[in-house]
Amino acid sequence: MSVNPGHIPHGAEALPDDRFLDREESWLRFNQRVLELAEDPRLPLLERVRFLSIFASNLDEFFMVRVAGLARRMATGLAVQSASGRQPREVLERTAAVARELSLRHAAAFHDDLCPALSKEGIELLRWHELSETEREQMRRLFRDRIYPVLTPLVVDSAHPFPYISGLSLNLAVIMRDPETDATMFARVKVPPVLPRFLEASPNRFTPLEDVIAAHLGQLFVGMEVLEHHAFRVTRNQDLEIDDDISEGLLQALERELLRRRFGPVVRLEVEDSISDGVLELLTTELAIDERQIYRVDGPLDLAGMSAIADLDRPELKYSPFVPSKEALPADADIFAAIRERDVLVHHPYDSFTTTVQRLIEDAADDPRVLAIKQTLYRTSGDSPIVDALIDAAEAGKQVVVVVELKARFDERANIAWARKLEQAGCHVVYGFVGLKTHCKLALVVREEADGTLRRYCHIGTGNYHPKTARLYEDFGLLTADPTVGEDVSALFNHLTGYSRQNTYRRLLVAPQSLRPGLVQRIENEIEHRRAGRPARVRIKCNSLVDEVVIDALYRAAREGVPVDIWVRGICALRPGIPGLSETIRVRSVLGRFLEHSRVFAFENGGDPEVWIGSADLMHRNLDRRVEALVRVADKGHLTELLELIDRAMDDGTETWWLEGDGTWTRRSAMTAAPLLDIQSHLVKSRRWRTVDG
Repeated sequence: MSVNPGHIPHGAEALPDDRFLDREESWLRFNQRVLELAEDPRLPLLERVRFLSIFASNLDEFFMVRVAGLARRMATGLAVQSASGRQPREVLERTAAVARELSLRHAAAFHDDLCPALSKEGIELLRWHELSETEREQMRRLFRDRIYPVLTPLVVDSAHPFPYISGLSLNLAVIMRDPETDATMFARVKVPPVLPRFLEASPNRFTPLEDVIAAHLGQLFVGMEVLEHHAFRVTRNQDLEIDDDISEGLLQALERELLRRRFGPVVRLEVEDSISDGVLELLTTELAIDERQIYRVDGPLDLAGMSAIADLDRPELKYSPFVPSKEALPADADIFAAIRERDVLVHHPYDSFTTTVQRLIEDAADDPRVLAIKQTLYRTSGDSPIVDALIDAAEAGKQVVVVVELKARFDERANIAWARKLEQAGCHVVYGFVGLKTHCKLALVVREEADGTLRRYCHIGTGNYHPKTARLYEDFGLLTADPTVGEDVSALFNHLTGYSRQNTYRRLLVAPQSLRPGLVQRIENEIEHRRAGRPARVRIKCNSLVDEVVIDALYRAAREGVPVDIWVRGICALRPGIPGLSETIRVRSVLGRFLEHSRVFAFENGGDPEVWIGSADLMHRNLDRRVEALVRVADKGHLTELLELIDRAMDDGTETWWLEGDGTWTRRSAMTAAPLLDIQSHLVKSRRWRTVDG
């Protein structure tokens, strides 16, 4: 994507061409930080295993979406030089090199570190030749009863073409010889994804499913001599391409694309490093890939399946469980009276989602005074109590409007299912705008009060209405009955459902119209405050920082001496600490037990701080191709809480990763002998919630 210079103030000095880091490599460096958690011996062992699994799953998605998308644009001639100045082919080559390096490091962490550590705790991951004879006999019975019936060996010969290999499927490439003709043949056996990735041969002793299948190939190819077998796995393009033609039903279009998605081109071939040259050459020829797409690692492959090991019932090897606080909205308080009295800022998972956000929707569904409920849904669980409450409200005669985002990546099938469920219950289901994803997190309850007046109760959040991920994702939400916010949220829902031309709001910034301009204007205001000698500072917490217009505004602020603190979880294309460009900018990252997911934008504003929270990351897709919303926080106590949180994360005594101007990230704990503060553990232990003994 070419750089959009956006609004450049009159007289502003030109910025250097090499001011942006490459976003693809920055994402890989984020996944490297995940891998560093898997390598960290201070973490509970099974949590390290989980991070190992998350790394593998993240890398799968990166290839399916980012690498595949870039390859597709190159094939169609649509790729252009990246903002970092790299040509598309350079980006692909650099991406492949870094991904290969990390894949090898990931495999080494599994073999050299985690497997021995697990073994010391009585959990063993073994290949077939390491099993005892008793365990092999157990696996033979399992193969006969549960595995053999679902296998379909496919041979390749003049009458049988090379089979289609589905994306992310694990397979065995088998070379065998016919003793009667002495002819050699190739066959493919797909490892069934419906079976566990690792099979328990005996208590706490596991072996990969493909090893059990490989040991019984003679039963699949009776009378043949199996010469060699090797595991392999392909990754295909799985990014959605939907024709947003308004004349076509979006549900039907999406369902058709989900079927087509399985047949995307191959972007990665993973093989065990023991594979023979002949078999590898056959696979690369049949899959039409080149050597840059081949990733050879010390198996087993597909370590995303290690999540099942991480789920073992060994609490002493995991984080201590905790119960989220229920004090934000006490159970004995009327929720509507509590919100009328004051705005409520909730911080998940430290504050309970169930007793705050979920309770608002459930109580609204039950309250006879509630006339209408409007809500956006981007992702939620299949058995969501939120969806159930909306259905109950509709069946009780309340007006229920749900703006559903069908194209929430990799959640499309689930979203289709519960969207239809809502429609069948009588809810008004709206699929947002053609060409724009509805990503804002909004809920609006309209209630008739005892005096006959109507009052709006709102929730504006940074995370999805998903009760399960609310225990794992760090997010903020504002519950308010402020009339100004209520009018803004009502207007935004009318915009979403009725195509009104509302573009301006009093306490909201809304993408794609006002969000980027609003943030850039506030950054420029900080420059003016700095020049006038008033307090000036910018503090941002987000998942990703890629948008060139916002980054350039931050650079201009830094050149004027405005301190800029950025707390980012994932991608950051800004170069901090560059003399003459970004000397006053610091970038930190926190990864840990919870997924940092909230977005906070704070401006010192001459000594009267202004803070916004909401759904938007600083990326092109969020600011240009999504409906996003930020709300300005008004309560002074809430302002203090948010500012102190960012300041604590940016403090040198907090364990974080520091971004350097060349794009490298350094973990602060590796730079100091003194123990550092783990901010997530601090929040669990020191605030108003309690830890449960593990």
